[in-house]
Amino acid sequence: MSAPIVEVSNLTKNFGGTPVFAGLNLSIAEGEFLCLVGGSGSGKSTLLNIIAGLDRADSGIVTAPPAAVMFQESALLPWLSAAGNVSLALKFAGVPRSERAARTAELLRTVRLPEAGNRLVHQLSGGMQQRVALARALAQNRTLLLMDEPFSALDSITRDFLHDELEDIWRATGRTIVLVTHNVREAIRLGQRVVLLASDDGSIAGQWEVSDVQRHDAVAGAALAETIRGVLHREVHGLAAVS
Repeated sequence: MSAPIVEVSNLTKNFGGTPVFAGLNLSIAEGEFLCLVGGSGSGKSTLLNIIAGLDRADSGIVTAPPAAVMFQESALLPWLSAAGNVSLALKFAGVPRSERAARTAELLRTVRLPEAGNRLVHQLSGGMQQRVALARALAQNRTLLLMDEPFSALDSITRDFLHDELEDIWRATGRTIVLVTHNVREAIRLGQRVVLLASDDGSIAGQWEVSDVQRHDAVAGAALAETIRGVLHREVHGLAAVS
């Protein structure tokens, strides 16, 4: 395993006096694909925002490089074309104007939208919008990509297609990816490691290494999903905590 690229040490965070994290410790290796799961209120999105620098911890230490962030909604600028949205991200990343058109076309090819560059956002399906959002995130050329339930609103066929796309991009680029999802099967399909956050204090209630067989074989994946769901069910209902 590579050296950690993200280190979370003794993290605490409270909302209105209610603890979300009460001393969380988590390391994420460079190049790792990590999926965060947990019940509602377990702090999955809050942790992602703290790592991204969009929210602040009450105490503790979080070290992470600058990250690209992708949310559940594509948040594309509707007055720009697909290519325009990607090109703007390249501009903010410092890519010279003379190189942006070629780089934009390359990124749209990466997400398999080579012919969609001139389309406005409203002319794109939900899945296409998320692919443009992914291209925009990749345009930032960050070693860390944080994704907050980016596929949850999509139909199952589109979601499966984007899972394949994301895995290909991860393997080709070597980026570190942290994905928040409420879908255990999605976590197993994509993650090398699945981390389950506890609902009461945001501690790690369980974590599992995922093999390539479990990731791609339906039977093996279903068995692991059943195990994780069992821990999640017991944890959410306060019957047990597993570390």
